[in-house]
Amino acid sequence: MNNFQSLFKLAFVGMFVPLLCAGQKETNQKYSLLNPVPRALMREMETDRPDVTESPYTVDAGHFQYETDLVRLIKEKSDVQEISTVLINQANLKIGITGSTAIQIGFQSYGWQKETEIGSGDIEKSNGIGDVTLRIKQNLIGNNRGNFAMAILPYVKFPSSKYDKESRFEGGLIVPMSYKLPGEWKLGFQVEVDRLKDLDQPAMHTEFLQTLTISHPLFKGIDGIAETYYTYNFKAHQFSNYINAAIQIEVANDFKLDAGINYGIQATATKHYFIGASYRH
Repeated sequence: MNNFQSLFKLAFVGMFVPLLCAGQKETNQKYSLLNPVPRALMREMETDRPDVTESPYTVDAGHFQYETDLVRLIKEKSDVQEISTVLINQANLKIGITGSTAIQIGFQSYGWQKETEIGSGDIEKSNGIGDVTLRIKQNLIGNNRGNFAMAILPYVKFPSSKYDKESRFEGGLIVPMSYKLPGEWKLGFQVEVDRLKDLDQPAMHTEFLQTLTISHPLFKGIDGIAETYYTYNFKAHQFSNYINAAIQIEVANDFKLDAGINYGIQATATKHYFIGASYRH
């Protein structure tokens, strides 16, 4: 059995395990999708953006949260190709199912892409809707109390993209963790294994990702976020290192804006520039 089949079995098992666990705990949970948590009892709003490190906290049962890149610019480069991508409304809709389980549906409303062959200078442009991603977040510890929290987040991406003709099925398993430090400091950590398409060909590779992020209020309602992470491509035996920075502004209750950069240090490492928003209901 090849690595591609093994990874997708892992991802799908990861998707069903949270549902099974949720079913076993259902009798102990007071609230659910059809019996929403009262607003007065809802947890503090936590988002999976703007940093790469996901939040281990789930959306409260019976509520939804909408997080999106309003605009995201992506720059990618390999030895033979340069790719520029602009994404409009790259969104993640999160729905609380139980006290510790949430489903997430990710989609890209519109994408524009330009591919440039380095050797010949040939340029190809395309645009249209993007891919759809299904994720399930299962909190394992610390969703409601304590300083430490951890979750598992398996996902599968479906290749529905019209702007990226080389899009393929991708998937993986994410394990985010968070620790609340004294003085309103927050520390985030994440490990992740993905099965992804190669940049310049339709073949696939396995990639490992590890992050470390720290955040702290800069002013009332404004958080500063600094992050570093690296990826390792097992096929190319290549490390890529990133330094990221972002701010998140609480505009109103349950509504936040953010902006930031994910800067790949190596010439071939991807670079992201984005402005986004999050809303909870």
